[in-house]
Order: sequence, then structure tokens, then C-alpha cells
Amino acid sequence: MTKGNLNRRTLLRGAAVGMLATPALVGKGIAQGAVNWRVQAHWPKASSSFTDSLGKLASDLEERTDGAFKMELLGAGEFAKGPDIYNIVRKGVVPMGSISPSYVQDQAQAAAFMFGIPGTFRQAWEMEHAVKNLGLEDLVNEDLNAEGVMMMADKVLPVEIVVSKKIESADDFRGLKIRSSGTMLDYLQSAGAAPQYIAGSELYQSLSSGVVDGAHWGAAVGAKSMSLWEVCKYHYKPGLGQTTDAYIVNMEAMESLDDDMRIALTDTMENRFYQRSAEYQHAEAIALSSGIAENGVEVIQLPDDVLAILAEASSKILETEAQKGERAAKAADIYRTLMTDLGYL
Repeated sequence: MTKGNLNRRTLLRGAAVGMLATPALVGKGIAQGAVNWRVQAHWPKASSSFTDSLGKLASDLEERTDGAFKMELLGAGEFAKGPDIYNIVRKGVVPMGSISPSYVQDQAQAAAFMFGIPGTFRQAWEMEHAVKNLGLEDLVNEDLNAEGVMMMADKVLPVEIVVSKKIESADDFRGLKIRSSGTMLDYLQSAGAAPQYIAGSELYQSLSSGVVDGAHWGAAVGAKSMSLWEVCKYHYKPGLGQTTDAYIVNMEAMESLDDDMRIALTDTMENRFYQRSAEYQHAEAIALSSGIAENGVEVIQLPDDVLAILAEASSKILETEAQKGERAAKAADIYRTLMTDLGYL
């Protein structure tokens, strides 16, 4: 048994029952505004995901509970930013936050696989399937639940780099300063770039001042919402991989909720994962078209010699991450099996 009386499987079983019993509103007998959670996002308020992921989750939840469950949404840095968000949720400073799974690689063996191993999955549905149906999210929660935290994926999104300098060969790629995070740091470094982590709230300034030459913040949607195309006119494809954003919840705070409120929260997060992942792919196409028309963005394919270096780096990272323990090895097997079935291996 994990810390507290509930684990993620128990919570989601309750949510499934709630879906059958209460398709519309729940908690009609609970006073309006009875629950008011502060939620610390890793997204700056300028990021589209602050509104379209977290903002929509909050409004759907409030509607479903007839106003009984409200969220106060905090942009990156208001209480904490980046990896520090995990600790304030774990300690109960705030009951809930959003993070990249890359922030908890030291806490969960399979976190790198939920973040996404670059150069592996090519389409969003592949990552969705691996996270929710094949067990990546469960493997991460085996570790996090022991610390009193539960993770649920927010969405799957592509990762593509935007840079201020044209990449015409592997020589151009080598030493390129790129803002990155998680396994992408190792991936880009193995391929010869010079990646570094920079918090989202500091990213635009770092690009405009030349601290870094480029970045990935998702792909087109992230580049547009964070104004990255103002200083980085070259948008490169193919994507480096598929990744996820995620929510984390303090499990003691979750246990303190009435059953209706707890079911409404987990059910809404689960439903929004699939809705948000699908709408994000649509938004990517719209954002890239507008970037070309309005910002003069050039969409360019990475050179073949760069792709060859990246492919070699991907294989090494998968094997390295698999060595981190039993759950990491299981996560690696999920990747290998699905990639084999898809004909990628």
C-alpha cells in the first residue's frame, strides 16, 4: 500500500464508476466553491497550455461540479518553477501542479520514458497508447505514490527545435546552444549540440540576448505562444520525438476530498488527456501556417548527416535509461515492443 489510503489505481477505479453514475454534474449537495485548490503550473501564463490545458481543465471541473470545485491558477514562478514544483506539491504547499515528467527523473525510474525517448515514437497516438494503455504512467506512479504524489498525463505533443542560425550540416549542429530538458539534453549533447536547461519564464530573454541559439518548447504551438519565432526564424523537422506534459497531485489532499469531488477531478483529467492531445495536433498545423505567413518562419528539414547522428544517440539513450532499475527496464520493453510492432525496429 502506498502513502495514505489511496493509490492511483483505486482513484481511477472510482473515477470509472463516477463516469457511469454521474455523466453530467456531481456534488449538487455540496456548497458552491467548497473546494478551492491552488495549482502551480510550470507553464508561464503566456504559454498556450496555461490557458488551453490548465485553464480548460479548471473550467470543465467547475462546470461539472456546479461550481463546487474551483482552481486558482498560478503561472510559472509564482510559488515555484520547473523541478521545484514537484517538491511543493509533495510537501502539500499547494495540492496540485503541472510539470514535465523530465523534472522527476530522480524520483521515478520510468519518468524519462513518460517524458519521451527522442527518436523513437513518430506519431502522437503511439505515445498516448504507451502512456495510458501499455503502462508507462502506472510505472511512474509506482515510485511517486510512495512519496505521496500521483501523476496523470495532460497531453501528448511533438518536440521540434527552432533556431536563429541555419543548420546545413552536422558541423553547423555541433556546438549549437539549444534550450532543452530531460532526456532531450542527453540526446542533443550526444549528437554534438550544447544544450542547457532554462526555465520557461526565462526562455525568451535567453534567446533574444543570445544566451542560447535555439530551443524546443513543444513545437509550433509552443513557439508561437512563447514568441520564439520573433528571434528564431528557422523551424526544423522532423520532430525530435513525442513528449508529454503532466499534472501531479498531493495524495493526502486527494484523500481529503469528498468522493464526488475526487471522482470529478480524476475523471476530468483523464478525459481531457485524449481531448487535449487530439486538439493539439490540429493546433500545430494552424500555428505553423500562421508562423510562416506572419513571422516569416522557414520550415526546414534537418540535414541527413544530422539525422544519422541523432539516430545513433537515440539508441544509446534508450539503453542507458533501461539500466536504471526494474521499472525502467519494463518501460524500455514497452518502447521496444511497440516500435517493433510498428516496424521501426
